[in-house]
Amino acid sequence: MQDYRSNRERTEKTKAALIAAARTLFVEKGYAETSTPEIVTAAGITRGALYHHFEDKRALFRAVVREEALAVTRDIERATPERLAPLDALIAGSNAYLDAMRVVGRTRLLLIEGPTVLGFMEMKQLDEETTALTLKHGLEAALGPGSGSRIPVDALADILSAAFDRAALAGDAARYRAAIAHMIGRVAG
Repeated sequence: MQDYRSNRERTEKTKAALIAAARTLFVEKGYAETSTPEIVTAAGITRGALYHHFEDKRALFRAVVREEALAVTRDIERATPERLAPLDALIAGSNAYLDAMRVVGRTRLLLIEGPTVLGFMEMKQLDEETTALTLKHGLEAALGPGSGSRIPVDALADILSAAFDRAALAGDAARYRAAIAHMIGRVAG
């Protein structure tokens, strides 16, 4: 049992080192300008270990982007405890998203490099499994039961998500907070 646990721990430690090193390089240089030899050197791992855990550089990039999306989702979930009223939770969640996107490199990874490297459909799927899912659930709660028959919640979540992304790309989130709160209030209030 000890060998299994130590092997699993080593595997997780190696993967984490590769993801951390790759994240740093992808943020600093971009995906196209980052080589796998640079990643393994920065991680202190062999190339064989890289290819043991990830099919290729793109698969490693996908893991980096997934980690970033999950971190944003966790920040949103922390900011929106169940005790909040649905409208307040939507606004708190949107502010948490904007705050989470201020982490150095995150906007580049999720909104610029991600769609370029992985493509729109793969990024949309990842978004639907993470931040867009929290937004959809928040909208459903704010709009009330049966809202899907009146308003296509999936489409509304896509539109609001695009607005949040635009605000994150603008780099001046404070300027957009009031506008987003107003928009949410009009849509879900």
